[in-house]
Amino acid sequence: MSLTSDLMELREGDITKHYAAATAMIEGVDHTPRIGKGKEASAAPERSAGIGTRRRFRSTTPGLVTRSTARPEGVQLAATIEGAGAADPLVSPAQASALHALRRALAIALAVGETYGEATGLTALKRANLEGGLSDARKSEFSELLAAEALCVTYVFANAAAFLIGPLLGETTVEVGEVEEILTDNAQLALHGMIWELDQDIAALGTDDARLVAVIAAYAEQAMEKIALRAQTAPRLQAFTGASWRIEADDLTLRGFTPASKGKGTTLTMTFKKPHEVVGNHIAKYQAMRLAKMLMAYDFDRKLNPFAELGGFIFTFMGDGKPGTGKTTLIQMMAGLLNDYCAVAGYPFRYQNLSTDNIDSYQGKSGQNAKAFINTVLDPTVIGFGTIDDIDQLAGKRGDRQSSAGQLEITAVLMESFAGANTVVRGNCTFGMFSNYPENVDDALRQRAGARFLIDGPQTREDYIDILALLMGKHHDIPLGDHEVFAAQEIKRAVAASFEGHNRPQEAGLIEVFARVEEKIGALDTIAKLGGYLKAIQEADPRFTGRAIKNITDAVKVRSMDFELPDAWMENPDLFLFKDYETKKAMIEDLRVKVTPQMVLQEINRYADSEFRYADKSDEVAIDNMVRDFGRQEEAKRRYLEGKNG
Repeated sequence: MSLTSDLMELREGDITKHYAAATAMIEGVDHTPRIGKGKEASAAPERSAGIGTRRRFRSTTPGLVTRSTARPEGVQLAATIEGAGAADPLVSPAQASALHALRRALAIALAVGETYGEATGLTALKRANLEGGLSDARKSEFSELLAAEALCVTYVFANAAAFLIGPLLGETTVEVGEVEEILTDNAQLALHGMIWELDQDIAALGTDDARLVAVIAAYAEQAMEKIALRAQTAPRLQAFTGASWRIEADDLTLRGFTPASKGKGTTLTMTFKKPHEVVGNHIAKYQAMRLAKMLMAYDFDRKLNPFAELGGFIFTFMGDGKPGTGKTTLIQMMAGLLNDYCAVAGYPFRYQNLSTDNIDSYQGKSGQNAKAFINTVLDPTVIGFGTIDDIDQLAGKRGDRQSSAGQLEITAVLMESFAGANTVVRGNCTFGMFSNYPENVDDALRQRAGARFLIDGPQTREDYIDILALLMGKHHDIPLGDHEVFAAQEIKRAVAASFEGHNRPQEAGLIEVFARVEEKIGALDTIAKLGGYLKAIQEADPRFTGRAIKNITDAVKVRSMDFELPDAWMENPDLFLFKDYETKKAMIEDLRVKVTPQMVLQEINRYADSEFRYADKSDEVAIDNMVRDFGRQEEAKRRYLEGKNG
């Protein structure tokens, strides 16, 4: 793999030279717990005289009750792991693998810490401090750098441990609870704290090989989450977050406070659909087909897609339509295209769906499930496709008393992930939200859908003949008649007609606005006139904000990329997919088309039509509900008075 400007090689020699220190930590350290309370082991043997298994003493002297009275504990992680299960006196393969993984993770963490120290000048400050030559002016800087180094080293340890232990994981899961002993005094003390807490968890929960591995994985995941949260407000981390390290021997890439993964794809068991099997839905089908090819332009070395840089990449989209119009079929078509393209190129492909199974009654768990779904699809080492079918049932509408806490948690996670301050669009994945009732989706979340796919199903006589012929199959003798099957589904002709249909708006509220603006200023063929039209829409619907304008301009950029990447580029990866990033970018730029006022107007109408459609439906639903409530109150009042008078 070629290394990019922000990707540095962490040499094997720089890691193995820390093996002795890492081994010593695993074999035994003394640590006085500061925050963690420890766990009761099921049968913890005495480690050494007076150390390790006694309960913490609590002082009864006034004034001393808040002072820590914990004794130093002799932590022998290797002995704890080797004693997990205790049925066999010999070390099992799983135990040996766990020990090697932890030692390797510690050595990697120490190597990264050393690199960080040299890059920031912390190593020189440590020498000056040992020699007593550290000036008062630099003590604050020294303290901040030590804390930053501790966060970097502990995160790398947890990240590498989770990555290296991953292949050993089975179906067993263990809840280790919240990680508490996260210290930031200095890197060594911080690692000792992690080893102490991991030792406590293994002693209490690692009763066999499967649970031992599960405990280490669960602890590492929880530790990464806790450390990453702590790092959000910590200073002097740029040297760590601004660079990445590649470890070829482990196929491991460390990128700041981002969990590493092996870039494995998932084996899909869904039924794939071919494009001609999606009847009607011409624009949605066309955009889904183009988006599938766009994703394949992703460059795994640069971790960036030329479409994301040039504009026109669809990161999030919403497909809405009546029940039975083809949303599921569209998902199956796009997933099938991506699966086939990735198989040809040898890229890992990952498909995930967020379903009602992810809503949990435990506080915070629904949000965790949604975040795990997002992170799985965002993984920069795979081509990802994430879907949220029936999003109106999954993501709660804020202010709606019928929305559960779990649904609101999912809404918050999706909003932050799709257009939050930390959202980075690399162009390796896309998220599709689908709903029969988009008016029930929270307004802010709905506006985070950059593109709108109106899934209206078959519309014309030809569409209905095509879908009947498709679903009837071949096991019959009924003649076809005067009709050419699937001719109406010819994509370019159908899409051109569909786009032309948006030269004028289609929703009643928007038609009125358009007519008023057109009568006042004439044809909308300049930036100024189009901007005036946008302002008139905003006056009619205050929810039409700056985010709506961004979504429209993004859609226009998509239209400027209104070309098909040749099928030959997907079938023969050497023609495009395996080219370097700059070459791919230049090839795409050559295909770009010119943006026209008509194109901008069509996209304004497409987006505004959808917003007016959602708003009208939402208002009507709310009015209908209120009418029913008033009717119930009147009927209840009538029956009450009848009973009272009777």
